[in-house]
Amino acid sequence: MNQTQTKIAPISKERIANAVIYEANIRQYSPQGSFEAFTNDLPKLKELGVDIIWLMPIYPISTTKSKGTLGSYYAVSDYQKVNSEFGTLEDVKRLIDTAHELDMYVVLDWVPNHTGWDHVWLTQHPDWYTKDENGNPTHPVGTDWTDTADLNYDNQDMRAQMLEDMKYWINETDIDGFRCDMAGMVPTDFWEHTIAQLRALKPIFMLAEAWEPHLIQAGFDMVYGWETHHLSNDIANGHKPIDDFRARMENVKQQYSNEAILMNFTSNHDENSWNGSVHERLGGAIETAAALMYTIAGMPLIYSGQEYDLDRRLLFFEKDSIDRTKGHMYDVYKKLGQLKKATKALDTGVEPASYQNIDNSANDKVLSFLREKAGDQLVYLANFSAEPVTVQLHQSGSFKDFYSGESVSLENSFDLAPYAYRILLNN
Repeated sequence: MNQTQTKIAPISKERIANAVIYEANIRQYSPQGSFEAFTNDLPKLKELGVDIIWLMPIYPISTTKSKGTLGSYYAVSDYQKVNSEFGTLEDVKRLIDTAHELDMYVVLDWVPNHTGWDHVWLTQHPDWYTKDENGNPTHPVGTDWTDTADLNYDNQDMRAQMLEDMKYWINETDIDGFRCDMAGMVPTDFWEHTIAQLRALKPIFMLAEAWEPHLIQAGFDMVYGWETHHLSNDIANGHKPIDDFRARMENVKQQYSNEAILMNFTSNHDENSWNGSVHERLGGAIETAAALMYTIAGMPLIYSGQEYDLDRRLLFFEKDSIDRTKGHMYDVYKKLGQLKKATKALDTGVEPASYQNIDNSANDKVLSFLREKAGDQLVYLANFSAEPVTVQLHQSGSFKDFYSGESVSLENSFDLAPYAYRILLNN
């Protein structure tokens, strides 16, 4: 166990009820692309209300069959080593200790479905890999991940070593959990066994890069809100009606158990690099969509650079860097982080706040809903059209505008500029 670890309260269902998660792209976060540079900025993440830091893969990257100049983080050559491009194991420990001092948790990105072609397992244990018709290891079938070799989960020895490699990071660095890449491509019974074994060491937070509800039953705390993400993009661009979002929220209630947490996001490393920046996908609705991700049921994600108004696609296989100059969205995320902590109406997890769609006089343009728990109420209303609109809510009550503090009666009409939104609180 890391002897210099800083004490932090064990992660718990209560702690993550109002949490914010941040995805850290170490390579692109700073010109240095180092753990040290990122560690120096951790107080800023605390200021934004971040509770959980997800580190993209920190392991050495295979050079065999690699893509681009630097290769993909997700082509791992050794699960128990650190990519020297970013720093050392001691740097990782300092990062985690500093986060713990600031009362933030850190989870590692884990890549269980495949390894890079340089991984020692390929020579020492070739039977741990899926083979093609000629008996040769192959990349995952149906993908273009040619820089990776597919692991064979029929092999119990491989499963056992995978567990040991995950345990290593808990024992060595006091890490607080894992974000598991392509978790749905790995057998569910592996997760059931592995997560239980990891939690025997300490309480941990587990995020699956998948949407399937059964992974919650297997032990994951959170899955991806993919459909919510895609719908918000489509609605902002006028490609889908707002009624589809209302239906999505009802579907979430029916599809997932109360303890399930969905990760809500307007961007992440895949979306930014391959599908476009938030400016490309959301246009004038960037802030409105960000606020939506904070106010619907689930945990909001900030991807590296979003707090600094990142307006372009980051390179994935090459060195790039974000401009860490505070602009408009820094203060927006700071305020939204405060909001997440200020009201029980945004709680998620085992005792979530309720969600109720509110009808309004411009249902085809304006999304409006009510969140409520323990007497706390929150109303979100947003104009997702490119035209100004005056809207009347079919709801009553006395509230205050979260941003201005102005007293508001829900019986009054609201004038909303294109892509404008309001957040109203009863306390």
